Amino acid sequence: MSGLQKQISGSDSKTLMSRKSFCGSNSNMNQLFRPEFGSTQSLANHERLWHLMQNYLPSDKKSIQEQIVNHVEFSLARTRFDFHQVHCYQAVSHSIRDRLIESFNDTQLYFHEQDCKRVYYLSIEFLIGRCLQNAVGNLGLQDAYTDAVQELGYKLEDLYDEEVDPALGNGGLGRLAACFLDSLATLNYPAFGYGIRYSYGIFKQLIQNGQQVEAPDYWLEKGNPWEIERLDVQYPVKFYGKVVKRHENGQEKSLWEAGETIVARAYDTPIPGYMTFNTIALRLWRSVPANEFDFTSFNEGDYFKSLEAREKAEYITSVLYPNDNSYAGKELRLKQEYLLVSATLQDIIRRFKKVRRDWSTLPEKVAIQLNDTHPSLAIVELLRILIDQEGMTHANAWDIISKTFGYTNHTVLPEALEKWGVDLLGSLLPRHLEIIYYINLIFLNKVSAKFPGDSHKLSALSLIEEGPVKKIRMANLSIIGSHMVNGVARIHSDLLKTDLFKDHYEMRPKKFINITNGVAPRRWLRSCNQQLAKLYDEWLGTDEWVLNMDMLKTLEDKCEDQLALIQFMKVKRNNKLRLIKWVRQYCNVEVNADTLFDIQVKRIHEYKRQFMNILYVIYRYLLLKDTPTEGRRKFAPRTVFFGGKAAPGYLNAKRIIKLINSVAEVINHDLDTNHYLKVVFLPNYNVSSAEIIIPASDISQHISTAGTEASGTSNMKFVMNGGIILGTWDGANVEIAEEVGLDNIFIFGARVEEVGKLIDNMKNSDPYQYIQKPLWNVIQTIRSGIFGHDHHGLLDSISNRNDFYLVAHDFYHYAQAQIKIDQLYQDKISWAKKAFYNSIRSAKFSSDRTIHEYAEKIWNIKPIVVPQPTQNKQDRFKIQK
Repeated sequence: MSGLQKQISGSDSKTLMSRKSFCGSNSNMNQLFRPEFGSTQSLANHERLWHLMQNYLPSDKKSIQEQIVNHVEFSLARTRFDFHQVHCYQAVSHSIRDRLIESFNDTQLYFHEQDCKRVYYLSIEFLIGRCLQNAVGNLGLQDAYTDAVQELGYKLEDLYDEEVDPALGNGGLGRLAACFLDSLATLNYPAFGYGIRYSYGIFKQLIQNGQQVEAPDYWLEKGNPWEIERLDVQYPVKFYGKVVKRHENGQEKSLWEAGETIVARAYDTPIPGYMTFNTIALRLWRSVPANEFDFTSFNEGDYFKSLEAREKAEYITSVLYPNDNSYAGKELRLKQEYLLVSATLQDIIRRFKKVRRDWSTLPEKVAIQLNDTHPSLAIVELLRILIDQEGMTHANAWDIISKTFGYTNHTVLPEALEKWGVDLLGSLLPRHLEIIYYINLIFLNKVSAKFPGDSHKLSALSLIEEGPVKKIRMANLSIIGSHMVNGVARIHSDLLKTDLFKDHYEMRPKKFINITNGVAPRRWLRSCNQQLAKLYDEWLGTDEWVLNMDMLKTLEDKCEDQLALIQFMKVKRNNKLRLIKWVRQYCNVEVNADTLFDIQVKRIHEYKRQFMNILYVIYRYLLLKDTPTEGRRKFAPRTVFFGGKAAPGYLNAKRIIKLINSVAEVINHDLDTNHYLKVVFLPNYNVSSAEIIIPASDISQHISTAGTEASGTSNMKFVMNGGIILGTWDGANVEIAEEVGLDNIFIFGARVEEVGKLIDNMKNSDPYQYIQKPLWNVIQTIRSGIFGHDHHGLLDSISNRNDFYLVAHDFYHYAQAQIKIDQLYQDKISWAKKAFYNSIRSAKFSSDRTIHEYAEKIWNIKPIVVPQPTQNKQDRFKIQK
């Protein structure tokens, strides 16, 4: 039995059953006493207060209805005569949040009383998705709330759709962070997530005339009932200024005199664990002015200047990923990153200092995980605090730093590694630039000692990239300042060691490990695919598989049970019908549920090769047109879905979207073939639409060029929901193939070790020889103008020795894999077996497994289970200090 299984079968399963029994017995909820911790002094001074707060909120139907109605009138100030569905959603959310606050307060108090080590997860993105359905499910209150809301005249499912997705992320990085918080809470690990409260998301994607149009994504327009504004938790954040040198007791001291100060204010979103009373939080920082209002300027009649400081401060957290093509854009991004780390570290240190202790114990109480390089300035900031404010020596401070931080890398592309210009960083954070140079000096001395005379090593490992514009390599900083560095899939971690960070690996090989990504089965199976989850509950006789996905492997005998397979595919069809309804509403396209649903949804990028997918769609269309009607039966009728956003400044990615929509316009209106092939672009892809799209897939495409995708997590979600993968030997696809077996996945294309040589061959080949005839026919068809005349620039990316992502090389193998898919799909039972087998073999890709590995290999933290409430006040758990 694995360590994770032992946890689940021990304290975690006990917590699961306890939460269930409490939620299932409505009659007992009125007498559910909260556990007591804290000093007797607090109890003596506030006995009445303690008495009034000694019970958890009851969760019987009548009590829930009363709480909802109270929020309608007293939180929303609505009347019974002016009350609509959106108000019901808000009131229901407030009532759920009340319960989360109870658990969150008890959780934090208990963590403090236990003085346990905590992990702090820093990420520039948290793509958390809608909160209501997830919270109701994790608390075990779905049935109770369904009944309570129905008697008020509403359907709980309709209320879910009233919630707006929080625009706090853009893709896999932010969604992974959100899954990790879910697993941290569920597994009872003491943790906090830290990010930024953006007012606007990256953008809302509109499709006009086939092109992507970016519109503001103001997700806070109707408020956010889930967040708690913490006016008591705010910290000063400084920028610009100068560094003053002083000498005290024969030593030089540095004092940073800032030129500008703003304030970071905390907003907490409670994150409930699944069937546990542990609730952690995502703390997001919003920038506000240090001085709210310039009254002098106002009195002098300069009204705009009186508000200038406020607007300047609020800009910092206004937009996710501001365009960094200009100096001002780069500066704004750097301000965002520093605000995140400065406020977070002040918060962590405040918590650490609640107990008198030596600074050397910080790594015993604090683990800080950097989710990619965006928060890497935390290393420099903590060093500044320890040296400049706490008076520590550099050696002692660095010893603490190097035991506290962990760094997760999320890319294998050198051009994607974050770098900041020395001039920019020195202007905005002058003291930090000094410290970076000092770190670099000491580190390069160690490099010289280990590799004497090796100038290549010195250049590659330096924090400073020399050139016309000197830059700070943030990945190098993250590696040097962390005690562990992990990749997110085995092939990715191997590439870090053999290619991207080869020199760092040779310097400190034990620092590098792999922890393959995972996704939260609560949201990505139990919540988004409720019919399949209920089927698994029925077959297993329990729902504990949600905490131990390995239990699904015991259903393998169902692969030979035709009745079970029919039930499984009925669920799949119902999910396809749900997606059809969504497509009809948002795309105005009619789709047939009997067609094969072929789905590729992810950020639009050349390395992800949506371009190759649409080229194949055209190839398939041309084959259909050239095949007599009676011969078309060999083609499985197919609907191809695309979805994803292109970065506003990424021209080729936007060209791909335009080509997809241009092809869809022609194919979907061709009455001769459109019952065999349709194309749909799904606009504004986000978490909520993914929860509808993913369960409906028959085939999902994960076709990045080998060695370009670090891991991917959408592939895991599709597999978990019984979708078969069409993919390359890249990222987590390799490990998925190992888990489900090569017979149950369609893998094609060049392998990582072949890519470099193939690119060299491409550069030196005549395009007419390099590109095979079927693909040339597709290219010539596009050039003919049948799909419009806006695609020549895109075609040049593969036809003029620019095919760096090997679209032309892999196209033939891709087309061959598509033939196998057509053949298999026409054998419904064989298809069902493979789809079902994918789902029940997806246990490895639960984020619970992932988080357990982080806790064991990097953070060295243990689960801390909040004591259970009781029905007898004398039995309440007490800790007295």
